[in-house]
Amino acid sequence: MTSDKITATDSGTWLLGDLPVRRIGFGAMRLTHLADGTPSDRDRVTGVLRRAVELGVNHIDTAAFYFSATRSANELINRALAPYADELVISTKVGPGRDAAGEWWWAEPGQLRGQVEENLRQLGRDHLDVVNLRVPRQATTGSIAEHFGALAELRTAGLIRHLGVSNARPDHLAEARAIAPVVCVQNPYGIGSPAEEHAFLDACGEQGIAYVPFYAIAGAGKEAGGVAEEGPAVPGLARERGVSPAQLRLAWTLSRGPHVLAIPGTGNPEHLAENVAAGALRLSPEETALLEAA
Repeated sequence: MTSDKITATDSGTWLLGDLPVRRIGFGAMRLTHLADGTPSDRDRVTGVLRRAVELGVNHIDTAAFYFSATRSANELINRALAPYADELVISTKVGPGRDAAGEWWWAEPGQLRGQVEENLRQLGRDHLDVVNLRVPRQATTGSIAEHFGALAELRTAGLIRHLGVSNARPDHLAEARAIAPVVCVQNPYGIGSPAEEHAFLDACGEQGIAYVPFYAIAGAGKEAGGVAEEGPAVPGLARERGVSPAQLRLAWTLSRGPHVLAIPGTGNPEHLAENVAAGALRLSPEETALLEAA
């Protein structure tokens, strides 16, 4: 399912705080390298970014820790899209960090300002539209108040416009909302997610908070980009509808509520067009029930 007439506008719109975004966005993680770890083609991926904006995408999700030995997602975005259109919303994440060798570390509250400033420098901006606090270990992390409070101070200082939480639990969200407004929750989610995550998604909608799934297409494949199919329902229905399984997964994700935003990422212009087209795909109640049963 692709069409030159379909744009991200067909997916609908949601407000991230006071920022209107189309529900089909773009994730920058795949810009820096291919699934096998080889560097991406710089001209090709900058072309994909520009084409995404041409197709109406105005929500890009990125992070300073999205880099390879030769590529930085933030700097690719800067190269491709600056000077930025007024309507373009760029979301980023802080908390995790990577050193020059690619080794991971986690920021203490006092180190978050440096991470925010690094995103500002790489993107060439004087403020960040949305910053998500990425929680290290969803199942075991305790209070996030000190970290989120540090970001709330940067919001007050004008470096950040809106705040969100990522890889978070309902109690993390409640704790964060007691400190400052939260516009989005960014969690792993897709067909086959556990019942408690479905409930969390619904609760976000009831509170007027955007829910932004990652790995909606990849599922258990995660960073590797593979899709772990669970039974014949997804490929079977995809064939019936004349769409790809990835498009069907995106359409199902968006069907979960008007507050759900998709951020599929790719360095492939054909996949970009398919992802955007998925925003116009509507599922019947019977199709939705079939996929949920799967």
